Amino acid sequence: MNRSLQRLRHLDDVFGGAVETIHSNHETIASSVRESDLVIGSVLIPGARAPRLVSREMVAGMKKGSVIVDISVDQGGCVETTRPTTHHDPVFTVDGVTHYCVTNIPGAVPRTSTNALTNASFPYALEIADKGIRKAARESEAVKKGVNAFDGLLTHKGVADSLGMKHSPFEP
Repeated sequence: MNRSLQRLRHLDDVFGGAVETIHSNHETIASSVRESDLVIGSVLIPGARAPRLVSREMVAGMKKGSVIVDISVDQGGCVETTRPTTHHDPVFTVDGVTHYCVTNIPGAVPRTSTNALTNASFPYALEIADKGIRKAARESEAVKKGVNAFDGLLTHKGVADSLGMKHSPFEP
């Protein structure tokens, strides 16, 4: 599910139609949740709280024994019945539906997750080290988008808004 038709078309192309893609809106979410044995919530709005897309009413309409995994729990959760859990006590049940809402899921595999994060971020760190932050951000939109704070100012609007602070756009 996604709101971006461009993204859905891309996924259709990549998977050759082997995966069903659905345009995300209230009706398709409600219908899909009701029919699913497993719902994985993975909403991310960088720097902001995840919107609640799955209501308690939708959860109550699921088959007993169904499972919800809310990966968005680190950003507040996208399921109304979500609450943070831990690796030591990872699940709880609401209306017969098991919820897995562990914060920092990658913490279960610290070496693997650290290697993955390092492999993904190290090229950007090298770029910044080689060019300096301003030049690297001018030349790379990805680097520019990654700057959350600079010179004591919050440069990421979502972060500033979530903290109730002033946003100052980053101009490399």
